This record gives sequence, structure tokens and C-alpha cells, in this order.
Amino acid sequence: MPNRWGGVKSAAKRMKIGIAQINAIVGDFPGNAKRLLEAYRACLDQGAELVISPEMGLVGYPPRDLVFKGGFVEKCQQALDYLASEVGEVPFLVGCIDANDPGDRGKPFRNAAAFLLDGKVAARRWKTLLPTYDVFDERRYFEPAEVCEPVEWRGRRLGVTICEDIWTDAYLHRPLYDRDPVSELVAAGAEIILNLSASPYHLGKPSVRREMVVEISRKAGVPVVYCNCVGANDQLVFDGHSLVALPDVGCIDEAPGFEESRHVVDLSAGLPTLHPPAPVEAEELWKALVLGLRDYAGKTGFSSVCLGLSGGIDSALTAAVAAEALGAEHVHGLTLPSPFSSGGSVDDSFALARNLDIRCDEVAISGVFAEVKAAMAGLFAGQAEDVTEENMQARIRGLLLMALSNKFGHLLLTTGNKSELAVGYCTIYGDMCGGLAVISDLPKTRVYEVCRWLNREREIIPWNTIDKPPSAELRPDQKDQDTLPEYDLLDRILEAYVERQMAVEDIVAMGHEEALVRWIQRRVDLNEWKRQQAAPGIRVTSKAFGIGRRMPIVQRYQA
Repeated sequence: MPNRWGGVKSAAKRMKIGIAQINAIVGDFPGNAKRLLEAYRACLDQGAELVISPEMGLVGYPPRDLVFKGGFVEKCQQALDYLASEVGEVPFLVGCIDANDPGDRGKPFRNAAAFLLDGKVAARRWKTLLPTYDVFDERRYFEPAEVCEPVEWRGRRLGVTICEDIWTDAYLHRPLYDRDPVSELVAAGAEIILNLSASPYHLGKPSVRREMVVEISRKAGVPVVYCNCVGANDQLVFDGHSLVALPDVGCIDEAPGFEESRHVVDLSAGLPTLHPPAPVEAEELWKALVLGLRDYAGKTGFSSVCLGLSGGIDSALTAAVAAEALGAEHVHGLTLPSPFSSGGSVDDSFALARNLDIRCDEVAISGVFAEVKAAMAGLFAGQAEDVTEENMQARIRGLLLMALSNKFGHLLLTTGNKSELAVGYCTIYGDMCGGLAVISDLPKTRVYEVCRWLNREREIIPWNTIDKPPSAELRPDQKDQDTLPEYDLLDRILEAYVERQMAVEDIVAMGHEEALVRWIQRRVDLNEWKRQQAAPGIRVTSKAFGIGRRMPIVQRYQA
């Protein structure tokens, strides 16, 4: 495609575009309208000639089945009309939901972008490509745009796209669409591509987006302005990293990640941004987890959290995330030693609490455990102790932690990692009790990486916690590797089976022992029932257990 940028009118070259990278709350129309208006005015103060905001910035993303509630879309339109009334001669491009024309066939709603100007909605454009993979299910709600037409404003032709509309085949797992909205818009005379986005985070996604936006600008021959949302809603984290690219230059601006941003980009500058070095993966994961917990708690009305501190690395990292997200004074740890807990584990729990400056109390469960065993002694007569008694301890701890949560209104955090959840190395109604599973999408090896990164300047996670062999401490001298493979091996196989969805034969061909691969595969499949009862977790990998992975519990497929 020929480069059109050199021939664009000088007025277009001098455009100053405001980017309102905001953190919206699903369904909070008054609050989201206020956030958008504040961001719009902040951009005006910086000289913006046009302001762009994220996909569904007025709604919050994803609204899911809220759109079917009576009055939901009407309230969105009321908020949009109010917002439009506050917009003057500088246009504001806002993401919202439209009702489909009652006379038209198809889905009842449209994923829309409203072009607000001079007190009214001057134009509307609808999303063309509706994703139905991974965490997305937009075809359930929305009807796609039939045509892609630029918005004409002051002699300029603005190509308005919404999120998936710019995701090309090269950056998807396979070709999914027979239309290319960017090509259609440029063919219709668009001089610039504006993209309103709600692109969820997973590890490595920001760099993929940057490469894609630069490549689209180069191929289309026009500037691309990409505004992503930031914040977390349920299991999804949105990382921001809004971008601006010019066809002959590349990326000239990138907004910060994991925080709101309201700034103006002058397209006439044409100079590439000197990006700071990309964060190490551990730092990126840390920021995503902190934002995920902060928003989950804040948007659901919790100001404090509690969790069990075992002296192990998983609960230590969860506590550190909580202290960073909510403040140390809002984190209450409880260490619950059993007859099999080592003194070192209790010591490590209190050492962690001192390092984080959080509260930690101790409640021993040995007496309660003895009473539960005594209560069941008649029924269990003649039966050897086994995993039943191990699970009793976990469930006693769950009972006490839930009591702490109920009494003081804390959000209880579960502390299990992805490796354990994958193979069912966790106790339903025990250590799985809680309202949010903070690190449930973080494999065990990544847990260690993040903890070592946290300790890069001073000890935050006690080094003894990092260095000692992991153990559930539910029977004498227990170690995780009594039951599980070494975590680096387990995580490599889980990544292939869960995230890359490879067949067992292909994983074996990578050099892994077939019996081990089949044992792991079987454990993953058999424990689907357990995961579907787990607390929601913060998604940080490309395939998390949760809304993006929909597996049946009752099935007989042999992988």
C-alpha cells in the first residue's frame, strides 16, 4: 500500500491528539463519564485538537451479560448525551454501546465509538471484527459494522477503529476474518487510524502490540493512534501502554503501563520516543498483580485483606503484592501451625510480616485438629491415616481464615500458584477458600523469579523462604516433590499442555518422558471440577484457568 503520509495536508501533519488512558469501572456510567471528562479537559489544557479514549471507556470492559439487563444500554446513552453536552469544538472520541436498530436483524447491540463535537454526538462508528476466542465473546452481544467509513471533520478523514479491528492475521494465532478494516478505511481516504482499545494484558503482550501498531502504520502509510484502557476488571488486567506510530518513523509515543495517563502527542514532531529499557518479566508480572489486586479490592468495596501465612514462598509473595496494592496497614496475616509445621515456618512468617510491616497473628490448629480426628474416630475405625487427615488441616485453616474475614470485613486472599492449581495440589474448601486467587495464574517457577526480583535491593521475602524446599507440611517431613515433579520440569510441561494446548505426543516429542506427561495431563483434566469452584484469579499468562479456558467437567476425551 502506498505511503499516504507525505501527501497529507499540512494541517493534518500538525494535529495534536490527546490520549485519555483511563481506568473505567464496569457499569459505573456517572463515574466513568466523570473520569472521561476530567481526562478530556486535561488534554485540552495541553493543547489537544482531538481527544481519543479507550474502547467502552464509558461502560467499562467487559460488561458481559450486564448489557442484557433492562435499562443498561439506555443508561449508557444518557451518560453519553451528558458527556456530549460538555464537549465543545475539540472533538472527543468515546467508546460506548449502541442499541442496534430494532428493525434490523442480528444481535441487539453494537460496540460503538461516538464522535462528540459541539455539544452533540456528531458521528458514530461501530466495531467490525468481533472476537470470540480466549476471554472474548463479543458475538454473543454485538452486531458488526457492515461498512467502514471515515469520519469527516475539518477537511480531514479520520479512520475510527475499535480494538480487534486492527489485529491483523500476523498477530493472531490463525487467520480469523475475511475483512481488514484498516485497508477499507485507507481505501476510503482515511488520513489517520484512530483505535479505541480494551486489550487485556498477558506476559509479553505490550511488546507485541507495539510491533503491530508500528507495522500497521508502515503498511497503511498513515499515522496510527492507539488508546488502550488501564486497570483491572474481575480476572482481566489492562496495562495501558497506549501508542502512536508514524509510517516513516515508527513509534513516537508510548504511554506508561499499569497506570492512568492523560497527555497530548504532536504528530508534527515525528521523532521516535526514547523508550526506557523494557522491564524484566518479573517486574512486569509484579505490576500486573499489584494492579489486579488493587482494582479488584477497590472496585468491589474492600479496603483490607487477610491471608494465611505458611512461611512458604506462595503466601509470602501474595502478602507482598497485597502490601504494595493496599498498604501494609490493610493487610492481616494469620499463621496457623499444625503438628507438622516446623518452627522455621512460623519464624519465616513473622520475619515476612516484619519486612512488609504487616500484622501477623498466630493461631495453632493442633487442638482443633485433634478434636476433629476424635469426632471422626468411630467412623474411621480401622482406616489408616491418609490424605483425608491432611485435608482436615487445610480445611480447619480455611474455617479460621474465613472467620477472620467475616468478623473484620477483610477480603480473604488464596495463595495457591498455577502449577498447584493445574494438577489439583490444593484442597477444596481448605487453602482454596477466599475471594481472590492472586497468583493462581503464576507458575511456581515464576513465583520464585518475582520473589528474587523483589529482593534485588533488600530482603523483602525472607531468603530462607526462597531457599528451603517447598512443603505443604501436612505430614511428617513432607516435601512437594514427594508428590510432584520438580517444578521447572512440571511448569515446562504445563506450559505446553495448558497454554500452547499441545497434544501429549507432541510434548513427548520435545524430549519429555511419556509416562510423566500423561500423568500431568491426566491430573490437569481430572481437576477441572476443583478449578471451577476456585476463587477468580488474576490473568497474567496467555492462557489462564478461568473465563478464557472453558473445559467440561464431565468428559471422556483422552488427550
